[in-house]
Amino acid sequence: MREVETLLRELAPQVLGALVRRYEQFDTCEDAVQEALLDASVQWPEQGLPDNPRAWLTTVAARRVIDHIRSEHARRRREESVAVSVPADAFLIAPPGEERAADSDDTLTLLFLCCHPSLSAPSQLALTLRAVGGLTTAQIASAFLVPEATMAQRISRAKQRIKASGLEFRMPPQDERAERLRVVLHVLYLIFNEGYAATSGPALLRADLTAEAIRLARAVRRLLPDDGEVAGLLALMLLTEARRPARTDRDGRLIPLAEQDRSLWSRPLIEEGVELVSKALATSPVGPYQLQAAIAAVHDEAPAADETDWPQILALYDVLLGIEDNPMARLNHAVAVAMVRGPRAGLALLDELAADERVAGHHRPVAVRAHLLELAGDAAGAVAAYREAARLTTSLPERRYLEERAAALA
Repeated sequence: MREVETLLRELAPQVLGALVRRYEQFDTCEDAVQEALLDASVQWPEQGLPDNPRAWLTTVAARRVIDHIRSEHARRRREESVAVSVPADAFLIAPPGEERAADSDDTLTLLFLCCHPSLSAPSQLALTLRAVGGLTTAQIASAFLVPEATMAQRISRAKQRIKASGLEFRMPPQDERAERLRVVLHVLYLIFNEGYAATSGPALLRADLTAEAIRLARAVRRLLPDDGEVAGLLALMLLTEARRPARTDRDGRLIPLAEQDRSLWSRPLIEEGVELVSKALATSPVGPYQLQAAIAAVHDEAPAADETDWPQILALYDVLLGIEDNPMARLNHAVAVAMVRGPRAGLALLDELAADERVAGHHRPVAVRAHLLELAGDAAGAVAAYREAARLTTSLPERRYLEERAAALA
């Protein structure tokens, strides 16, 4: 059953892309593919895999699209003769000149469509997981801890926006591709982060989301093998995912990086990630994902926390801020400064960051302040900051950890 589920997730965007290219009705085709996936999940485990699983899914989904087209024709009392007289198989034949394209992988085009800038960030996330990831609405709702009806409405609105805007199913023009790819990578990055550090709920980790983000990043890399930032993002995911077995204890309690049992880290993932980012940095223009992956590699290659090469990490953050200056990069830069030049130097940078409205009300800057105050020997200040950070976070494991730190110091 697990093998069937993995195969279906891999084939879902390919089948959807083929149908959208042919029929140019994203919402109808997406619904049809979901129904075909459901049929396959029921039939294949019992009857065995068909000789050509992709063709099986495409045929079943295409028939669903045809049924929809016929019902629409009947409802509108238009072109009834076409729906009745044209054999169903005719709809399954690609237009002249598209025979080779029908066998191509449209995953990247589909990702560009789902991550179109006209959609909101939540819509991009949901639509990517549904259309490209092959997840059901219920699975996506569960991942983001919202009611299924709410997620269904979000996905429906996204599909309607695509339909109303008349977006074509094609690769964006050359001058738009770099920006659109940036959005695609950011969406995959957000999916991974939600899986590695859930923003709310009882569990810190969502292995299903991190696995899906890595799978999609691998798919994009297969399509764009020479893009340094694609390789950088995949490397960052692998190097971060490598630590997951040591990130919580048996009771689900958060274990900070410095206290983790590094023997539990996945060496194969670390080796693959290091190789990816090393090659990307050597052959491609330097980008923010490559730099973040390089920082993760320095952490992962340190035999112990006290052997971490913090000066190298600080140098990498200095370069990163020169390329992409954002609050979270500045926050991590402040930590690196504290580890190299002392906690007071890091706290001074946090004071500057406090004026940035983009992190107002976020628990992470307050939690970092608490940690640096603790390192500086200000127990009372650290306790107050830990308690404030615990109040601000919506993640139950993080709240428990922060409250425990405050209690230990008090």
